[in-house]
Amino acid sequence: MAFISKLKQGFGSTFSFFADCWAEMKKVKWPARKELISYTIVVVSTVIFVTVYFAILDLGISELLKIAFE
Repeated sequence: MAFISKLKQGFGSTFSFFADCWAEMKKVKWPARKELISYTIVVVSTVIFVTVYFAILDLGISELLKIAFE
């Protein structure tokens, strides 16, 4: 019986955890559609910028290494 008691205790704390998570999620102020679109545009443009920057940097370093070791 001690095992079943421990098992109930373990699942009780798991259910309690998810109940607490749900209560916290209700407190979150979710962005409006317009805000979400603008945030998405900022993130995507930043990712594109950083990708292009590192691609150019990589190509430059590759060319320098080709010149140096040929």
